[in-house]
Amino acid sequence: MKKLIALLTVAGFLTFGISNSLLAQEENAQPTEAQTEQVATPAEEPAAPAVEETVAETTMATEEAADPTFHEVLKKQFIDGGWEFMSIILLILVLGLAVSIERIIYLTLSTTNTKKLLAELEETLNKGGIEKAKDLCRNTRGPIASIFYQGLMRYNEGLEEVEKSIVSYGSVMTGNLESGASWISLFIALGPMLGFMGTVIGMIAAFDAIAAAGDISPTVVAGGMKVALLTTVFGLIVAVILQICYNFILNKIEGIVNDMEDSSITFMDMLHAYSKKN
Repeated sequence: MKKLIALLTVAGFLTFGISNSLLAQEENAQPTEAQTEQVATPAEEPAAPAVEETVAETTMATEEAADPTFHEVLKKQFIDGGWEFMSIILLILVLGLAVSIERIIYLTLSTTNTKKLLAELEETLNKGGIEKAKDLCRNTRGPIASIFYQGLMRYNEGLEEVEKSIVSYGSVMTGNLESGASWISLFIALGPMLGFMGTVIGMIAAFDAIAAAGDISPTVVAGGMKVALLTTVFGLIVAVILQICYNFILNKIEGIVNDMEDSSITFMDMLHAYSKKN
């Protein structure tokens, strides 16, 4: 019994001693790790600025890459406005620009240097007569030369017939100059009208969303309102672009018609003077 007690006592002392030695080792190990961290930290500090610069450069590159281009913004707004409806407005713009470009090219080619033409015509009449004057007008581009040619074709019928021919053919040429302008004015009217129609459709969609949600909140209304505003904006942009082209075309037509009227008066005076000489 005494031996058992002695053995238990020795085992207890050994266990207590081992526990104390382990705790002492752990306490001695902790300052060592702290010292290691303190020693390692100064060695790692010089690399910190390089890391910060790398992070800053990466952030700036990400922000630059995130900035969308004008084309991307326009494409996104076009899709957000509802591509089905916005495609109709885009089609109106394309058709209006096509007609406008065709009219501008036609009117540019129809513009004639009337002073030069009248001077050459007068010289040709005095030197070569009516037939040479016809050839000159036939080979000259523009409605004014065509009017002169029609008048010279009826010179033998008298100056009154020449004047009637000039007036009648002048009306025809004016109609040709104004051809297509009515289509441009139609497209100008359709652009905002389709935009406002999209506004109404967007408002209806917004109210449907409110009715389905049973609550008025910006999140619910935002979708329909965005469609409404975008379609209106694009419709107005189409109208502004085509209106500028339309006014330019009208100005060109007005200039050509004024030249036709002024040059026709000078042409008739020229024929009166030629008939008196011959």
